[in-house]
Amino acid sequence: MNTPLLKLLLTGFLATTAILRAEVKLASPFTSHMVLQRDMKVPVWGTAAAGESVTVEFAGQTKTATAAADGKWRVDLDALTASAEGRVFAITGSKSAAPLALDDVLVGEVWLGSGQSNMVFYVSKSTPGGTPYGLLNEEAEIAAANYPKIRMFTAKDTKSYDLQTTVPGTWQVCSPATVGGFSAVGYLFARDLQKELNVPVGIITSASGASCAEAWISREALAGDPALKFMLDSIDETEKYFRAAPADRPAVAPLRPTPINKPRAAGGRGAAGDPGRDQHAATVLFNAMINPLIPYAMRGALWYQGESICWGTPGLNLYGAVQKKLIADWRARWGEGDFPFYLVQLPGQQNISNNPRIREEQAAVLALPHTGMAVTIDTGEAKNVHPHNKEPVGERLTLIALANTYGKKVEFSGPVFAGAKFDGGAARVSFTHLGGGLVAQGGDLKGFFIAGADQKFVEATAKIDGDNVVVSSPTVAAPVAVRYGWDNYPEGLGCNLRNAADLPAGPFRTDTWDYPIAGIVEH
Repeated sequence: MNTPLLKLLLTGFLATTAILRAEVKLASPFTSHMVLQRDMKVPVWGTAAAGESVTVEFAGQTKTATAAADGKWRVDLDALTASAEGRVFAITGSKSAAPLALDDVLVGEVWLGSGQSNMVFYVSKSTPGGTPYGLLNEEAEIAAANYPKIRMFTAKDTKSYDLQTTVPGTWQVCSPATVGGFSAVGYLFARDLQKELNVPVGIITSASGASCAEAWISREALAGDPALKFMLDSIDETEKYFRAAPADRPAVAPLRPTPINKPRAAGGRGAAGDPGRDQHAATVLFNAMINPLIPYAMRGALWYQGESICWGTPGLNLYGAVQKKLIADWRARWGEGDFPFYLVQLPGQQNISNNPRIREEQAAVLALPHTGMAVTIDTGEAKNVHPHNKEPVGERLTLIALANTYGKKVEFSGPVFAGAKFDGGAARVSFTHLGGGLVAQGGDLKGFFIAGADQKFVEATAKIDGDNVVVSSPTVAAPVAVRYGWDNYPEGLGCNLRNAADLPAGPFRTDTWDYPIAGIVEH
């Protein structure tokens, strides 16, 4: 063989060999500038050539694993102590051309932020996408955002009918140059938490606008629940139809889920296109945006979702069960036990997407251990599903975490309805979480309604009496039920019951009467 040709073939062989050898890879959440969870084992995983020996070195630890036949490998670092020192995280593969080295890795507290657009909601309104996001004090907040101990990983908004193992994203250091594209709720929570704990804080934001809760639940979890399996059956049916007839003729296609506040598409069968990329469909966001993150070590999860609920009134009535299923599913898959799960109760808006029954279903989640809920009925905007006043949201989530996860002695909730006694033409309502005492912010108490056995509610007079609120109306001689903040837009009722810790009471009712909601899109 002539020498030039031999050299050419040899060069190609060496290049190909180098490509084949450089196969060790880390899972999606592992990039430079990441934050690793302190005080618990830290799983590290990825892919390599079958049989390849993979070594991970960090913080004086060296762990080695052998890639299985399918190329997957995993090691578990021993519990790490918090550190704001940016260190190198090194991975070496026995068949790899060169080691991987991640720079500036910290150790501290890691939280997952998920849900729909109000969790996506950026600090700056100038970020791409066209949605009018941005904090009320955007300019001042961005200018002050010099927090190198805060890092955020933002997963690319991706949907998939099939289970995925990777999701695009990188960790970014918080600075005035980067914070504009951070989740506002995630950033505000991290900012306040970092100040209180004085350790690095990392937020993994994996959220998708207009998404339904069942989109974030695994196939196995839905398949095993007789009450929720129909959601999985729907995506299976529609995806099968799409793959057989991708033109998706709406008039004959299987019925797709439609949110309760959105008119059904022409033909009654939903929009054309792959249902596996529909954020209202079951499992598609778990498949694409949660599975690739498991089992990245974290302290807990923050959840802001609820404006998108499908399946009409039955779907609304199942919403609490769907959220409980999501929590149980994530906890089981992460293998960290009952990790903290803190949600945001919907603020008000003059739209059925924010009706009081949804808030009631959200509150039902509190029956699960290690859960908490930030009440936000004082932060909404009448005509905007994306309210800009996110500062109280971050503050209240932080208080819940400080009290319930980190053991700080702080009040973390506004007054919570505990019971009611009806006597002498009035109702005496009691509360927990008095926080130093009940307060009527700005004047007389408002937002209370009372009814007799006829179930006709009228606006009531309400007065604070020690640790109770006494509710009455001259038009209801024998009251049997009280409601507070029971409206799509509680702010419009002037709801102003708080405690001395300046935290608002959440909506509640003493009755269990049917509450029909006019205008819901039924299935």
